[in-house]
Amino acid sequence: MDVTASALSPRRPTRQISVGAVKVGGDAPISVQSMTTTKTGNVEGTLQQIYALAGAGADIVRCTCNDQAAAEGLAQIVPRSPVPIVADIHFHVEMALAALEAGVQGLRLNPGNLRKPEEIKLVASEARDRGVPIRIGVNAGSLHPAIYEKFGGATPEALVESARLELAYFEEVGFSDVKISVKASSVATMIAAYRLASETFDHPLHLGVTEAGPLPGGLLKGTAGIATLLAEGIGDTLRYSLTADPVEEANAGRQLLEVLGLRERKGLDLIACPSCGRAEVDVIKIANEAQIALSALDVPIQVAVMGCVVNGPGEARHADLGIAAGKKRGHLFIQGQIIRVVPEDEMVEALVEEAKKIAVEGVEARLAARDRSAEAEAAADRALLLDDRGGDANHDGERIEKIRRRIAD
Repeated sequence: MDVTASALSPRRPTRQISVGAVKVGGDAPISVQSMTTTKTGNVEGTLQQIYALAGAGADIVRCTCNDQAAAEGLAQIVPRSPVPIVADIHFHVEMALAALEAGVQGLRLNPGNLRKPEEIKLVASEARDRGVPIRIGVNAGSLHPAIYEKFGGATPEALVESARLELAYFEEVGFSDVKISVKASSVATMIAAYRLASETFDHPLHLGVTEAGPLPGGLLKGTAGIATLLAEGIGDTLRYSLTADPVEEANAGRQLLEVLGLRERKGLDLIACPSCGRAEVDVIKIANEAQIALSALDVPIQVAVMGCVVNGPGEARHADLGIAAGKKRGHLFIQGQIIRVVPEDEMVEALVEEAKKIAVEGVEARLAARDRSAEAEAAADRALLLDDRGGDANHDGERIEKIRRRIAD
């Protein structure tokens, strides 16, 4: 686990359930979910999207089951899917039962839409007998009218009450293989609802800001809500709800967990300075080129692109690999140690080449193979840049002397 995770609040203990082979809750890693946008009856198209989502980091994928074609499609999709499939059910109890017949590894029921107690208990009984978990998926936009009226709106208390009532129906038939979500499009409402849910239930919680919208706003809303709760130790699985290609949802979820140190890094983590007047190259251009080139390697590595050779290697010494730009040259470094000086037009190429070697040989071997003259070259470049661009920073001694004289006077 990344040291970053130790700075977060301890994770709230919950029951553990199994969605197929994926454990959710307890001490299981926080999982990433997304949902297909294809017609589920389009088996090949849906499978293609499921594989893309799994490749982007989704541990669980949800598919709608809204008609007979979708249910029959699920029967063909489930055995060919690389990840567990959850069927999304809204209004029709028949679709929930059909999805169970299709072999799905989970159901999502919206208690605001499927309202008849006898139908809810029927689905729970069938799921219980098959060992299939159910997510109680409460949504602020589709609360039962009676609950909405009782609480005067889609308040956090109303969302949690909706989940509590649904859970009570499940308990009547001895079903407890449950996870819960209390989503809202308002980030503040969502955060408050999940905080209350974490105090009310010991079931695993599925985090998400519903209907967050397109990029970049949707990404900001989702991150604001989900990251806040994860930092507080709340949450066992998550989904970004973006008006975008669902692969963006899986990417965002995986990257958020990696950034927080809650999942092991599986891909590139590129850090880059925002650039400033000291930069001798187009840092933004180089960072974008490096992002594209290095992402294609699919190597779990942290890479830094820094615009200044004076501070760059030191500021990014925690990175596995990095480049700092000087005048027409770049200082290639590993964990802050200069290993090579390369021409400006070869900086991205050098990063890619070194990343490949680190993946095969390891960091220590690459440090041992460094160019021993590189540090001296880098020191000369830094001195030159300070002379040219240091400005008043090179006259700090004179200024300090003037301050001392002023105080003495």
